[in-house]
Amino acid sequence: MSTRREQILAAAAELFARHGFHGVGIDEIGAAVGVSGPALYRHFRSKDAMLGEMLTSISEILLAGGQERRDAHEPAAVLAELVRFQVDFALDNPALITVQERNLGNLTEPDRRRVRALQRRYVEVWVQAIRDTAAGIEEPTARAAAHAVFGLINSTPHSRHLGRAGMATMLREMALGALARVRADEPTGLSNAS
Repeated sequence: MSTRREQILAAAAELFARHGFHGVGIDEIGAAVGVSGPALYRHFRSKDAMLGEMLTSISEILLAGGQERRDAHEPAAVLAELVRFQVDFALDNPALITVQERNLGNLTEPDRRRVRALQRRYVEVWVQAIRDTAAGIEEPTARAAAHAVFGLINSTPHSRHLGRAGMATMLREMALGALARVRADEPTGLSNAS
């Protein structure tokens, strides 16, 4: 059972994803959870605070999930587990993925710094997993590959042509195929290409 704060954040995420952060007022968020807009101030000091908590929470969940998979599996299996985790998160939380993609610039500076720091740590989990899969992959190549795979997987809010199971399978196969291709290429050729 979700808390009232979680209900408010879920409703705000849906509205922000649909209409943009600036296109949604506090009264609309309140109406979505069955209260007046001003009643939300009992839970959040502002709409900015809602967005900050939403995006910080996403980043914390992703980092914790990535670290958990890294620590629980042999290096050869970590990358597949990270892909599965990211695919499941994106498919189960399309509004949050959309809000994260579109609204990072709307965060207050302290929240933006916190979210960016968490995101960098999550990327580092991926970079190490990619580098652990084959010797000789340079760090810039692994970093570029991680970001490319995030782009592929996080496009899911815009791609609802298949059911969830079909979409999950396709995304996992595409992501792992792309990563296998990076591992098979000559690392110096990839990292020096412009």
